[in-house]
Amino acid sequence: MLFIISLVVIICMLTMLANKIKIAYPILLVLAGLALSLVPGVPHIKVEPEWIFIIFLPPLLFEAAYGASWKELWKWRRIILSFAFLVVFITACVVALVANAILPGFSIALGFLLGGIVSPPDAVSAQAIMRFVKVPKRFSSILEGESLFNDASSLIIMRVALVAVGTGQFVWYQAAGSFVWMLVGGLLVGLLVAWVMIKLHHYLPTDEKIDVVFTLITPYIMYIAAEEVGASGVIAVVSGGLYLSSRNILFMDSSSRLSGWNFWHNFVFLLNGLVFLLIGLDLPEVVAGMREGGMSLSTATWYGLLISAVLIFIRMVCSYGAVMTTLFMRRFIKVADPNYYGLHVPFVLGWSGMRGVVSLAAALSIPMMTEAGGGFPRALDDHLYHLRSDPGDPASTGAHPAYLDRADEAPCLQ
Repeated sequence: MLFIISLVVIICMLTMLANKIKIAYPILLVLAGLALSLVPGVPHIKVEPEWIFIIFLPPLLFEAAYGASWKELWKWRRIILSFAFLVVFITACVVALVANAILPGFSIALGFLLGGIVSPPDAVSAQAIMRFVKVPKRFSSILEGESLFNDASSLIIMRVALVAVGTGQFVWYQAAGSFVWMLVGGLLVGLLVAWVMIKLHHYLPTDEKIDVVFTLITPYIMYIAAEEVGASGVIAVVSGGLYLSSRNILFMDSSSRLSGWNFWHNFVFLLNGLVFLLIGLDLPEVVAGMREGGMSLSTATWYGLLISAVLIFIRMVCSYGAVMTTLFMRRFIKVADPNYYGLHVPFVLGWSGMRGVVSLAAALSIPMMTEAGGGFPRALDDHLYHLRSDPGDPASTGAHPAYLDRADEAPCLQ
C-alpha cells in the first residue's frame, strides 16, 4: 500500500514538472517508471492484461465517449471511420508483410498479430502533447473520434490473428462473421445497458452521490456483458457512453452532472498516470524475458525501431492520401472541410499516432498456450528449430547456441 501511495505522489509531482517544462506527462511517467525499476529494493511489478482490459480500459473509453461531441463526430465521420477501421487494417497488413519479410521466423499470421497490437494510436498521448502545440480544433476532434473506434478494430484484428496462429488456418467467412458480430453485438449490448441505466436513474430516488456511482459501474457492466457474449467490449462502452452523453440532460440534474464531471476528470487522470508508470516499471521484466529467449537488447531495439518507422510511414501516407481523397471527392459530394491548408496539416495528423494503453494490454494478453493445449508459437523458436533441422542451410551458422540447445525443450516444437 505504501508503494502504491508513493506511485500516486510521483504521478502528481511529475505532472506538475511536465506542465512547468512543457513536456507531455506520459513521457516523463514512462521514464520515471523505468528509473524506479532500476532502484534496488523496489518491488517488481508484473502487469497483468486483466488489469488493463478490465480495470483501466472501460473507464478510460467511457470518459472519452461521454465527453465527445456528437456534432463534431458527425461532421468528421468519414475521416474518423476511415482512420479507425481502414487505416488500422492497412497498417496491420503492411506490418504483417514487413515482419514476415524481415523478422526471423515471423509468419503472416504472427505478423497480423503484431500489426493488430501496434496499429491503434493512443489519444491520451496525442492530447497531452497537443496541449503545448497550437493546432486547429479539427485535429483534436479527429484524433478523439478516431481513438474511440480504432481500439475495437485493432482488438478484432488481433483476435482473428490469434485464432489463425493457434489453429494454423484462416477461414475468411468465419472471420468476417466474427467481425460483424463483434461490431453489431457490442453496439447492441452498449445501447441496452445504457438504456437500463437511464431508467434506473429516472425511476429510482437517487442523489448526486448515487448518480456518480452508477456512472462508475456502467462502463464495467457494458464491457463485461459484451465480452461474455463474444462481442466487442470496446464498442459496447463507446456506443453506450455516446448514448448516455446525448441523454444525460434528461435524467441527471445539474449537481449530479457537475459532481460526475469532477469525479471523472480526476479519476481518469489517476488511471492514465498509473498506466504509463506501469509501462516503465514493466520494461525490465520484458528485457529479462528477451535475454532468456536468446535475443539481445540491441537486436530487439533494432526490430522495434524498424516497426516504428513502418508505422510512422504508413500513417503519413494514409494522412496525405486522406487529404488527396477529400480534395477529389469535394467535386461530387459535400465534405466537412473543402479548404486546403497545405502539406503541414496531414503531416501533423500523421505524426500524432503515438501508441499507448491498448497496445500494452494487447501485447500482454498474448497467451502462453493455445486452445488446443500446445505452446503458443514463438517466431524465433520456429526459425531456429528450422535451422537446426536443416544442417545444410548456410544461415544455420548464425544461430544462437543457447537457443539451439533449448529448441527441443520448447513445448510448441514438440
